Amino acid sequence: MSRCAFLGFAIKRGKVVWTDKAYARFKERIKEITSRSWGVSMPRRLDELRRYAVGWLNYFGISHTYREVLALDQWLRRRVRLCYWKQWQRPRTRRRHLIALGIQPDEVMKASRCRRGYWWMSGNGIVQRALNNAWLRKQGVPDLKSQWIGLHYGSVPSPLMDIASVNLTGTA
Repeated sequence: MSRCAFLGFAIKRGKVVWTDKAYARFKERIKEITSRSWGVSMPRRLDELRRYAVGWLNYFGISHTYREVLALDQWLRRRVRLCYWKQWQRPRTRRRHLIALGIQPDEVMKASRCRRGYWWMSGNGIVQRALNNAWLRKQGVPDLKSQWIGLHYGSVPSPLMDIASVNLTGTA
């Protein structure tokens, strides 16, 4: 086994990529932290999540796989939405929180009384609008995408570099 594979990344076609084992290990640990049955407060859960995700990203920051970071970032936010939805167990609590987050009362009824599972509801448009990325950032959810960009392009963009024109997908 090469040293690169042992560390969790490999070099394919001149690019550094994560191994399937490292990718699976990351997702498994995030699932443990955001487990619905782990009975800890959300601030403690988010602190543990932030420490793990930031450490993992700094360790694998040499990787040039923006697409996987983007997919993991979206998946991570959905897992956190699942935790919040699970925490607001009763329809009355869900209704109160959704209204406080700015959702109209007639739309809240559709989401708060839905009998679908937690994972399905974390992908629901009403829940995603209420628990949007800006709100999650305020709560302390790590933003893998912006951290990856900071690692590869510097945390403060130069005035000559237009962020909108940077091709982060690796395609032409």
